[in-house]
Amino acid sequence: MRLSPRIATLLAVAALPLALTACSSGSSDNGGAASSDNAGAAKAKDPNAGLPTGTQLKRALAPASAFPAGLTIEADGSSDTGGTFLSPSSRSTAKPDCTRLEATSWIQVSGYKGGVSFAQNDYANKDKTEEVAQEIDTFQGTTAARVMKGLQTVATECATFTDTDAHAKVKLTGKSTAGLGDEAYTMTLTSGTWQNGTTLIAARSGNSVVTVLSTAGSDNGAASAKKVTTTVLAALKKEAKPGGQA
Repeated sequence: MRLSPRIATLLAVAALPLALTACSSGSSDNGGAASSDNAGAAKAKDPNAGLPTGTQLKRALAPASAFPAGLTIEADGSSDTGGTFLSPSSRSTAKPDCTRLEATSWIQVSGYKGGVSFAQNDYANKDKTEEVAQEIDTFQGTTAARVMKGLQTVATECATFTDTDAHAKVKLTGKSTAGLGDEAYTMTLTSGTWQNGTTLIAARSGNSVVTVLSTAGSDNGAASAKKVTTTVLAALKKEAKPGGQA
């Protein structure tokens, strides 16, 4: 779980220099056109232009109805970046910590701390024996595609590892998954000492990466993870339509 949300406020696009916007009374029309052109250029250079904010991503999270019966939202598992954007994180080249795959915000195992905007929450049953967590991270440029590639690499590097609780051997299998967003990858974690395994799905929709973790159900969480992922992707697509963003 992301215990300390990465909160940072990016400065708005700087105002144009006075020399570019000022004009004499005899050239007000031309000056206005130049000012408009420069403003458009400044906006085009904003790497966050057109990206959804945390507030918008929060609206795209799957509702309670998409989760298995008996699971309710965890009060301390919800977080988002609101209307601000975070500074983009650079990719860590260190060996992945495979145990991160057992927790929410497992996208960080890719080497990236997260997107410039994000939203997440977590549902669990009363006994905390079943959990389904969802997160959406949005990245600048082509970073989202690199995150997906990184997760596939992690699946190979973490084919077997030792879990943090029972200190048991965990086996990971991964495969590309068709029909979910622009690209998707599914990982399944199993152990002989666990009552049920864990399904992790990462799906990219444009600049956003949806990550879902599920231990709910007797199928290693597979069906519930897919349902939540599908619901989020549909909401993201709707949010991206003209008039769908705030």
